Amino acid sequence: MKKITVFTPTYNRAYCLHNLYESLIKQTSKDFEWLIIDDGSTDNTKELIQSWIDQSDFKIIYHYKENGGMHTAHNIALKLIKTELNVCIDSDDFMTKNAIEIILNKWYKNKTNKCAGILALNSYKNGKIVSSKKFPKNIEVGKYSKLKVDYNLVGDVKFIYSTDIINKYKSYPTFKEENFVPLGYKYRLIDRDYNMLFLNKIVCIVEYMDDGSTKNMFKQYYNNPKGFAYSRLITMNNMHSVKDNFIQAIHFNAESILSKNSILKNNNNIFLTLIAFPFGVLLYLYIIYINK
Repeated sequence: MKKITVFTPTYNRAYCLHNLYESLIKQTSKDFEWLIIDDGSTDNTKELIQSWIDQSDFKIIYHYKENGGMHTAHNIALKLIKTELNVCIDSDDFMTKNAIEIILNKWYKNKTNKCAGILALNSYKNGKIVSSKKFPKNIEVGKYSKLKVDYNLVGDVKFIYSTDIINKYKSYPTFKEENFVPLGYKYRLIDRDYNMLFLNKIVCIVEYMDDGSTKNMFKQYYNNPKGFAYSRLITMNNMHSVKDNFIQAIHFNAESILSKNSILKNNNNIFLTLIAFPFGVLLYLYIIYINK
């Protein structure tokens, strides 16, 4: 069995998936499988991937599902993955040529039962790292949720997880007529119980596409308020600074109003939520305004 699965949720991205495929061909280690979760694509994704399966020297697994959003693709991927490690590489991103090799070297030289996986670096095509800085050179292990508080490190990093550990936590929920739940709250839940190894190497080259969720966040807020409110409620209970908790409370209020849900149900931060409520109303009005 291979040691790591690269999994890719995709929806109508046949026009750019070849960048990731070509980066996998070039990997210095072939100790991986590639799992593609097709989230209901209507383009030629299936035919394209089948052509790669027929000619590739590494294992490619294709799984089609009805469109339900990235979080549902993650749910299915994590049920299908059999390797010890997994890493999500989005359909508009690709890997550096030695990414698999350096990930596996890091893990098998440093893993412990207290570590859930590895945090590594992302970069843009011009080589500039996406996060505000690298991990501290003299610190090998830490928590994702404390990167900002302890090291003033903000911005996207790449998550590589132990499959057994991440599968200890509940699947992402689904909400009727919504197709997005932020993924990060699960990482914070894992952080309560485990550390992460820090890898100061770039393993993924990212590109934020115009049709991606990152560039359409306020539209996502508007269209998926229940998913965001659920995520904010959990995240609000797992932040490490008053300021960040307050920001989460503002968003939770706004998205609860949008979804017509109670701000008090299952809420362990009622006092903070009530203080943040007026600001949440303002954010709610702004979301409505820009989505007219």
